[in-house]
Amino acid sequence: MRTAELKRETRETNIAMKLTLDGVGKSYIKTGVGFFDHMLEGFAKHGFFDLDLKADGDLHVDPHHTVEDVGIVLGRAIKEAVGDKKGICRFGYFILPMDDALALCSLDLGGRAYFDFDCEFETERVGTFETQLVREFFYAVCSNAEMNLHIKMLSGRNDHHKIEAIFKAFAKALDQAVSFDDRITDVLSTKGTL
Repeated sequence: MRTAELKRETRETNIAMKLTLDGVGKSYIKTGVGFFDHMLEGFAKHGFFDLDLKADGDLHVDPHHTVEDVGIVLGRAIKEAVGDKKGICRFGYFILPMDDALALCSLDLGGRAYFDFDCEFETERVGTFETQLVREFFYAVCSNAEMNLHIKMLSGRNDHHKIEAIFKAFAKALDQAVSFDDRITDVLSTKGTL
């Protein structure tokens, strides 16, 4: 079982997370930001990851620090849980429909962080979750997992649907990237290292 258990405490947030890549999609998530919890539950369910997450943040300020710091911890957990990357597919991509929304996510666990986010939202927030935090969350995940991550919204009108499509597409792409392929006996790189 590829698992990472991490804690991160600052003056703004206190986060404890356990991530299992080879899971069944079970989750217990409590961040204090309802819509964000819903998105992370979808991430766990559709990626077949087991995720336990408790985050206490300065929500009296706004959800920014909580969302960003959860992204930092999730990125670090992905990097730790995936280990030496021997035998994994490394690349993952998915195009996911969610009613009117169609989201594309493509990623590479090649050890170099690069982030491209081509999505626009119509509203300022969904529930108490600011739509601009979607970009901040995935930037934090990407940087700390050292992954190459491209997210594009191909179509859509409803921001709830668009954001949910993004989280689920990311889950499916990550599940593909961390999956093992019997044909890969070392790391999938001509350099011999990732």
